Amino acid sequence: MALISTSSTNLAPTLSRSHRCPHLSTTSCAPSSFSILVCQPFVSTPILSRPTKKKVEKAGAIMFSDSPLAADLCATAISGVVAVSVLKLWEETAKRGVFDQKLNRKLVHISIGLVFMLCWPLFSSGHQGALFAALIPGLNIIKMLLMGLGILKDEATVKSMSRFGDYRELLKGPLYYAATITLACAVYWRGSPIAIAAICNLCAGDGLADIIGRRFGSQKLPHNSNKSLAGSVAMLIGGFIASVGYMHYFSSFGYLEETWGMVLGFLVVSLAATLVESHPLSTVLDDNLTVPMATLLVGSFVL
Repeated sequence: MALISTSSTNLAPTLSRSHRCPHLSTTSCAPSSFSILVCQPFVSTPILSRPTKKKVEKAGAIMFSDSPLAADLCATAISGVVAVSVLKLWEETAKRGVFDQKLNRKLVHISIGLVFMLCWPLFSSGHQGALFAALIPGLNIIKMLLMGLGILKDEATVKSMSRFGDYRELLKGPLYYAATITLACAVYWRGSPIAIAAICNLCAGDGLADIIGRRFGSQKLPHNSNKSLAGSVAMLIGGFIASVGYMHYFSSFGYLEETWGMVLGFLVVSLAATLVESHPLSTVLDDNLTVPMATLLVGSFVL
């Protein structure tokens, strides 16, 4: 008993007031071996602590290896295979004539960018992961240039991506498309709602506008007889819903925090992109150029 009393006394000076339970009296928190074990966790260890953004991001980066470089190499390989597989699928449907050429082209337009974005969590956080991700659409820029200049021949790709089967068309819409996704990766990346809005309005919004407009676009817009009300409504809804969906997707990984303000910002950006797409100038310049430009500009103010 004397030994126990001495041990308890020696422990007293080591227990400061900050370690005592605030909701108990001084007597009940008297320093002892038991009180140190019971009282101290109430102060030093929060029970319901939320994991920080950095910790959540690390979980995605270390999916394959403890080395971010190895993880990014694996992520690049997987993402590249996924993107090429989707592209080859639509090239095959174009060859076999499964869909009308215009519909097939828009299915490529909608799917490639959105599917590629699903792979973004595979990459590491920071600028290194962004640059590795940008390599995939960046290589596609080179391919579009070589094919558009007639240096590289690939009839299946030309048929699946062009309006009229002319390889020179790849120097416009498809080139702008690849450049937008490359820019979204290298400059904005997955933590930016601007990157989400740019790709979603370009892919889902613009793609659905053409598909729905051709089928149900009997009522034309007063300021542009080449565009329909149904197509513009489809673009607004498609771009907005896709943006909100990817906001939730990336938020689940901790890359950004979803808020109602961000949702409202996506709506404003989608509306702006829809108005720009319906303008006659977009027909002249190519909406694959004007829609991303409008999205980036408006998004920089509201997102």
